[in-house]
Amino acid sequence: MGAVLTLPGIAGIVLTIGLAVDANILIFERVREELALGKSTYTAIKEGYKHAMSSIIDANVTLLILGLILYAFGTGPVQGFATTLCVGIVSSLFSAILITRVIFDWMQEKKMDVTFDNAFTRNAFKNVNIQFVERRKLYYALSSVIIVLGIIFYFKNGGLNLGVDFKGGRTYQVRFNEPVNTEIIKQTLSGVFEGAPEVKTVGSPNQVKITTTYKINDPSANADSDAEKALNNGLKSLNKPYEIMSQQKVGPTIATDIVYGAYGAVLFSCIMMFIYIVIRFRKWQYGLGSVVALFHDVLVVLSFYTIFDRVLPFSLEIGQDFIAAILTVMGYTMTETVVVFDRIREKLSESGKKDVRGTERINLINYALNSTLSRTILTSLTVFFVLVVIFIWGGESIRGFIFALLIGRIIGTYSSLCISTPIVVDFDRNKN
Repeated sequence: MGAVLTLPGIAGIVLTIGLAVDANILIFERVREELALGKSTYTAIKEGYKHAMSSIIDANVTLLILGLILYAFGTGPVQGFATTLCVGIVSSLFSAILITRVIFDWMQEKKMDVTFDNAFTRNAFKNVNIQFVERRKLYYALSSVIIVLGIIFYFKNGGLNLGVDFKGGRTYQVRFNEPVNTEIIKQTLSGVFEGAPEVKTVGSPNQVKITTTYKINDPSANADSDAEKALNNGLKSLNKPYEIMSQQKVGPTIATDIVYGAYGAVLFSCIMMFIYIVIRFRKWQYGLGSVVALFHDVLVVLSFYTIFDRVLPFSLEIGQDFIAAILTVMGYTMTETVVVFDRIREKLSESGKKDVRGTERINLINYALNSTLSRTILTSLTVFFVLVVIFIWGGESIRGFIFALLIGRIIGTYSSLCISTPIVVDFDRNKN
């Protein structure tokens, strides 16, 4: 395929892991529902796979549409993300549908005891009755406040904190007499450079490449010497002998055409996902709800970046890693939304009526949303815990990237329940 595995590509793998977990949890939750009806384990597993298949296929196909379009029309980091995502979708579908089923069949042939719950989880979420639809105006208000605050801080901070990938910068190759810790160097230079630089080991452990946007837009003749002076002031505080081997200015690695190409690919993929969801759910309101949820989540993540840019003790620069984070958030959101829509469609069809109106319809939708809570929380927490571990121990260089994924995971779960479905209800007035 000719793709290079960079941070965006690794983000695609992270999303794939989430999809694999999600598919299996969907199946296991369905099996538990069948067991609760008094069916045998063999029958419950068979029916669980059957009922979960629609949600799994819809969620993965919508994501595959996103991945294929990004691969076809995207370039650079966007294409790297799309490559691992497409491969991951196919492999996770194969494992969830075939491999786990083969394992269960083998366990039953061996007369093994297969369980899907315990005393703690058996009755969890069974009596939950949150009025999601009735509280939709509260959710709209909460999201609006966050986005408006993001816009205010955007102008207050003078725009987004663009990193080297978008602005360009100065690169210095420095050699020390002994191995050094890149994170310590990054923290030390953050003060003198008025922002965290990019620090990478080059070749041996005692050589590093330092890239900073410090005074990159300063047209004065002293800008280069001021930047080098700041570098020396920071390195001297390390109390380790060093030598600056080379220095040069670097242009932005993400060119304007790549950015606009990414915008176009994302917008086109949203249109295609809208069409697919309309065909599958036979209502344009479902397609609208899913696309609104996507844009909502992107705006909220951007708002958090602008609000906390100068508050948190780590960098929130916008670079390749942020593009990867946004694409991953879109993937999570679409998966969550489609699964919720699938359960709503199922509950409305189970009512036995072709036209369910008014309070009865809203009650059915609320019931469907509450019935997905167990699966939603299990899936979200599984991925969330992994991200928290990476956030704490993964190092300073990817902390901003993981922060975006953490926010996106929370917001994606929230929007699938509290934004996309209320949008469907509000625009489907003839059924209220």
